[in-house]
Amino acid sequence: MPDFTFQRNRRLLKGADFQRVFDNSEIRVSHSKLLLLASTSDLGHARVGMVVSKKNCRKAVQRNRIKRVVRETFREAQSELNSLDVVFLARRGLNELEPAEQTRLLQDSWKRLSRRVKRNDFTR
Repeated sequence: MPDFTFQRNRRLLKGADFQRVFDNSEIRVSHSKLLLLASTSDLGHARVGMVVSKKNCRKAVQRNRIKRVVRETFREAQSELNSLDVVFLARRGLNELEPAEQTRLLQDSWKRLSRRVKRNDFTR
């Protein structure tokens, strides 16, 4: 049975990790409401970092809900994202969507990312 927990080793925690993905992003999945940047890693499992700024989403409740949806959808998709470090960036207007719409949009984005990984064979 797959492990759907969001453990510490599945998160980008350090600024250097985020910067490496920003500087060396090999794959981009873009939407008007969000952006996923991905870079390969040697860890053997996927990690995600989130950037949900106060500028794009004013209320803390909305920012926390977006992060919750990202964690939930990442847990479901992490088995397909072998050795990737992914940075999720929320864009203006994502907080205006209903949680079900956010979930659907993120699930679609994770699928697009995994298809690009398989098509380009970025995994090591």
